This record gives sequence, C-alpha cells and structure tokens, in this order.
Amino acid sequence: APKAAPAAAPATRAAGLTTDQVRGFYAKDSYEEVPLDGMRKTIAKRLTEAMQVAPHFYLTVDCEIDALMALREQLNKSAAKDKDGKPLFKLSVNDFVIKAMGLALTRVPMANAVWAEDRVLRFKHAEVGVAVAIDGGLFTPVIRRADEKTLSTISNEMKDFAARARAKKLKPEEYQGGVTSVSNLGMFGIKHFTAVINPPQSSILAVGAGEKRIVVKDGAPAVAQVMTATLSCDHRVLDGALGAELVAAFKGLIESPMGMLV
Repeated sequence: APKAAPAAAPATRAAGLTTDQVRGFYAKDSYEEVPLDGMRKTIAKRLTEAMQVAPHFYLTVDCEIDALMALREQLNKSAAKDKDGKPLFKLSVNDFVIKAMGLALTRVPMANAVWAEDRVLRFKHAEVGVAVAIDGGLFTPVIRRADEKTLSTISNEMKDFAARARAKKLKPEEYQGGVTSVSNLGMFGIKHFTAVINPPQSSILAVGAGEKRIVVKDGAPAVAQVMTATLSCDHRVLDGALGAELVAAFKGLIESPMGMLV
C-alpha cells in the first residue's frame, strides 16, 4: 500500500534575526547598543502583530481645504477670551480632521466597528484616537464621542491629552479602545504616507501636509490648497466599497466644513 503523506508541519510565525545575528553584520566599534524600554517593546510587538494579523489595504484621497482654512480662521478670530485675555480655544486643522472622522463613522455605521475573533463589535458613537509622538514612542489618546463633541471641546481635550502624553501622565483608559485613529505628519512636510492600524481598531487615517497645488476647475487650471489623506483599513471589518464610502464621507465633511458645526 502507498505510504501516507507525512503530516504537514505546524505553521510557525516568521521570526526575525537574533541580537547576535544582527551584531554579526557590523564592526563592533561602529555602533552603541540602546536597550529598549517597556513602551518601545510594547509598540514593536503590537504593530508587528497588527501587520501579521490584520489584512491592511489603503485608500487615498485628496481633499481641498480652502473652505476649511477660511472657516478655521473665522472661528479662531471669534473665540471668546478668558479673564487673562487668552482665547478659550484655538482650532487646528487636526481638530477638524478628528471631528470629520467621528461624523463620517456615524454616517457610515457599518464601518464604525472592530474585529473580535468570531464577530464584529459595532458602536453607537465614534471613538477617534490621535497619535501623539513622545520621546521613545507614541501614545494614542482617544476622543470619546467625537461625533457629538464641538470642535472647541475636541481642541481643548487634545491639548490636554498631548501635554499629559508627553509627560507620560495619561491613564490607560484614556488611550485604550477606539475604532479608528488619526496620524498627522503634515507638520513635518510629509505629503503622503500609510499608517499601521493600532489593534483592536479597524482603521487609521494618515494625514499629510496641506499645500497649494494646481487643480482643474471647470476645465481650467486653478490653485487650491490640498491635503492628502490615506485610510488604512482592516479587510476583515471593511471591504473596499465600505472603506471607500467612509473616505468619501470624510472628504465631504472636510471640503464642506460648515456641516461639522450643525
């Protein structure tokens, strides 16, 4: 009788090079060793798992932000002052991005969900994390109910979160959860990039710099301020059409920003 085929070896997760293997590529006096702290180890582990477990795909869109910039200037000029004469808020472009993502998720409720092994969890409100770079890593504090909060509330929450993130004084419940996140590298002059989804979230929006570009309007070249944004999606939760619907809702809010005030 023919021999039975040998049992397939169990699948193993690809392992990287060991410390000694990596050291072997370089002359001993050409580097210094920097031990990892707990935060960098955790970030490395979670984002490696995210790329291995969550099947990512990417959707890029250009948003014209001339109307948004004009509205931002108008709102900031109209801000009431406190007793010391300081404005009660100062809106950033990122505050509009957070609000637009929050509203977009509630307008496309199928996308306001995360993967949970044998089911998805779909949420009633939008929770939007915001990546904050700190020495040695990053925190992603979460704006709860971003769909309901005013732009000024989001702005002041983010200022508080960012200050406490840099001082490493955030509580775990302030940076856990969330459905999506915003990662903005526009202030570094980055035009376009893709971001890694932060588990258990199902998407992340990578936002580039707003810049003046030549666009075509009514068949003729014109100058507009344009911002490129790329949504990374977990294909287990969002398929292409659903992701595109979410991006379209975000773009519509960014390009007609008065819709975020009502």
